[in-house]
Amino acid sequence: MEKVKAKAKAKAKAKAKKAKTPPGKHQQPQKDPSLERHIEKALATGAPSGLELELNYRIIQQVFKPRVFGAENLPDKPCLFVGNHSLFALDGMVLAPVMQKQFGRFLRPLGDRFLFNLPSTENLLLSRGAVVGHPQVCSALMEAGHDLLVFPGGAHEAVKPKRELYTLQWKQRYGFVKLAAQHGYTIMPFGMVGPDDFYGHLIEGEDIPNSLLGQLLRRLGLLTDDTRPDLLAPIPVGILGSWIPKPQRCYIGLGKPIDLSALKGKTVTPAKLRSLRNKVAKEIEQQLEDMLAEREQGRDQEGLLRRVLTR
Repeated sequence: MEKVKAKAKAKAKAKAKKAKTPPGKHQQPQKDPSLERHIEKALATGAPSGLELELNYRIIQQVFKPRVFGAENLPDKPCLFVGNHSLFALDGMVLAPVMQKQFGRFLRPLGDRFLFNLPSTENLLLSRGAVVGHPQVCSALMEAGHDLLVFPGGAHEAVKPKRELYTLQWKQRYGFVKLAAQHGYTIMPFGMVGPDDFYGHLIEGEDIPNSLLGQLLRRLGLLTDDTRPDLLAPIPVGILGSWIPKPQRCYIGLGKPIDLSALKGKTVTPAKLRSLRNKVAKEIEQQLEDMLAEREQGRDQEGLLRRVLTR
């Protein structure tokens, strides 16, 4: 099935280019060998198992005490899990082992391509399920029936200031909806509360350029006029002023799945994509609201040590 679709797509692309090609010239679709190798590695990577998975899961359980709500909403088929991104992108280290151990779902997180530039880094990320967030990679994994995990907010959500905790920073991104529709995939919206509070913010990223630290970074050449303040991470403060994350209890709310099987192979209009994107965002925001309420109700049940360490 994958080969048939790949050939059909290549043929259509070649046909479209041919119409724009001057007489006597012929253009061939460009292939990216490194991306093709990455796909081969990704498809050959199995779910984590053994002692490493067991230890990770036990540590997560002891430190962050995750609770999952809405498990009955999980469909018995591959999904594109879509949620809110937390500070420093630490949500995955909690979500992945919980989903695998409790529900048998091996999530494949989609990451920026620059994270996979070094072979050693690529192999490490692949071993934990992560893949390059490229349409070609996503299509290959969807054709193979994998569960994927995407945070449309990307870097913006991972470095957001404290006033925007547990809010979506998606801008005008529709790629994840378009891919899900093309492959008739089910989108599984979820909201996660806890990871955004693993650290306090000593200095907001947007304030660093005008701070004493910013002046030092400029002298060292680590900060320039071209540096975007909205992509600077805040200076974190963890347990007792350290960089160790605070043991915040995590709440994971699984929303209502959005089945796009009826759209497979069809042309989806921009208006439809916007509507679907808004529907996913609304479901995530509802889960975040519910999980924040659950956390507030359970504060009195936390032990004294946890309350002290999470201040």
